[in-house]
Amino acid sequence: MTTRTVGASDLNVSPIGLGGNVFGWTADQANSHRILDAYVDAGGNLIDTADGYSHWAPGHHGGESETVIGNWLRSRGRRDDVVIATKVSTKPDRTGLAVENIYSAIDESLDRLQTDYVDLYYAHFDDGDTPLEETVAAFEEVRLAGKTRHVALSNYTPDRIDEWCAIAAANDFAPPIALQPHYNLVHRQDVEGPGNRGEVAAAHHMGLVPYFSLASGFLTGKYRPGAEPESARGAWVRDYLHPEFFAVVDVVREVAAAHAVAPAAVALAWLRDRPGVVCPLASARTSSQLAPILEALSLALEPEETAALTRVSDLAHA
Repeated sequence: MTTRTVGASDLNVSPIGLGGNVFGWTADQANSHRILDAYVDAGGNLIDTADGYSHWAPGHHGGESETVIGNWLRSRGRRDDVVIATKVSTKPDRTGLAVENIYSAIDESLDRLQTDYVDLYYAHFDDGDTPLEETVAAFEEVRLAGKTRHVALSNYTPDRIDEWCAIAAANDFAPPIALQPHYNLVHRQDVEGPGNRGEVAAAHHMGLVPYFSLASGFLTGKYRPGAEPESARGAWVRDYLHPEFFAVVDVVREVAAAHAVAPAAVALAWLRDRPGVVCPLASARTSSQLAPILEALSLALEPEETAALTRVSDLAHA
């Protein structure tokens, strides 16, 4: 399997990353560890989490996912085999990107992850209450301290990406190497188009690491017209329950049938090969959900299949 380089860096990742948002939430520790084992054994190496995962679940406070991953790293001894990415700003007792919050948050994340460093440290959401110069400087200090290898951004607007990179350049700080946007076959508007995140990321030599790559499960084909979502993520897919988006899923199913793979593998492979994309993220709470992620690591779509998927997606976004 050919790895990909993240932005203008020396960091190499597999073509599909494993999202850790379900670990310690809908996937208990035992299942999470089985999924991590199978993903890494199949050649995957990027494990993505955040200090805020999964504070939204009843009785959770954030940090649950990092703890599960840390226990796996300790028990398996595979730290050198994986790229670990985590984020700061959404844990309820660590919200925002104030300097002292970042300093405390990275130490707490490293404790939970049971590692001395993370490979990618994301500013999860912009913090308008903290001067950006302070946040950028804090991320540089964390990097210089050896607690993270690289800086990255998630959910930042094009203007704020430009501002962050300008501050980094003016102070000779390391620039961010990755941008994590919401991007998939039925949600392209945040990334594509003049002046949008994809163009700005390319201008700053940042690789795209999309989240919601499967549209919260909609692109797996498990939802049907007229049926009310019932899963833990059901509320997140209601915006997709329209004829034009089901038409996208129909083409995804057709291509999947031609390759004898799951629809999710096709949706991930299409996104994997979009301009600027380095490594889409997808999560799995069971082995059956992991299977298409593993298929997408190497699935090769025919040019006409990619064109058909893009065409039906274009119509859905028209």
